[in-house]
Amino acid sequence: MTLREPQTVGSADGSPVRMYHVTKSFLAGTFALHDVSLSFERGEFVFLTGSSGAGKTTLLKHLFAAERPNEGQILVLGRNIARLEGAAIPYLRRRIGVVFQDFKLLQNRTIEENVGMALDVLGTSRRQTRTRTFQVLKQVGLHHRRLHKPVSLSGGEQQRVAIARALVNQPEILLADEPTGNLDPELTIEIMDLIADAATRGATVIVATHDLSLIERYGKRTIRLEEGRVVEDKPATGRAA
Repeated sequence: MTLREPQTVGSADGSPVRMYHVTKSFLAGTFALHDVSLSFERGEFVFLTGSSGAGKTTLLKHLFAAERPNEGQILVLGRNIARLEGAAIPYLRRRIGVVFQDFKLLQNRTIEENVGMALDVLGTSRRQTRTRTFQVLKQVGLHHRRLHKPVSLSGGEQQRVAIARALVNQPEILLADEPTGNLDPELTIEIMDLIADAATRGATVIVATHDLSLIERYGKRTIRLEEGRVVEDKPATGRAA
């Protein structure tokens, strides 16, 4: 039996991501997100910033359907997150790359296998998967470790594997939660340049970070959250990285 991809419902202006008055509460009287309305465009690179607990991670989780809003609507690539069920969720996630804070690597698989899984689920041939996986691991400087298991890698190396996995299928949306938190300054810039390059290829890139020096360096649109509210939405300055 062949699964057919669910029909999409386009957002009003064609933006890949739109949030309308989104509120999320985990405990009565407290808000992880409160009345958030935002739009993210194709090819846009956006930083999310704010103190710990401001709502950055919760916002990202809503965009790949790991959380559902209590109120409001979220349209991601033409799909209403609140209404996604069954097979519609993995179909959506195949078009989104995610870099998690805790890596989420499979410890019993090699680095090559961890990265290539995103292509395997798309039905990519084994030869194409190996070629593309090698290319993206080379980009992050880990092609020589491709047959190793995650346990043999440092925290920074595991982070680079997680980034390679998110980039390997050239996603339409790339979400990254503190993607350079375990990297040294030089490698931080190399990895951020890779992430920024995804936007130049047309992906919508949203990066949560505490690193104000990165925000200053790249000069991209920056959204600051406080207690789940958008308190600042600063446009890009046009500064080149």
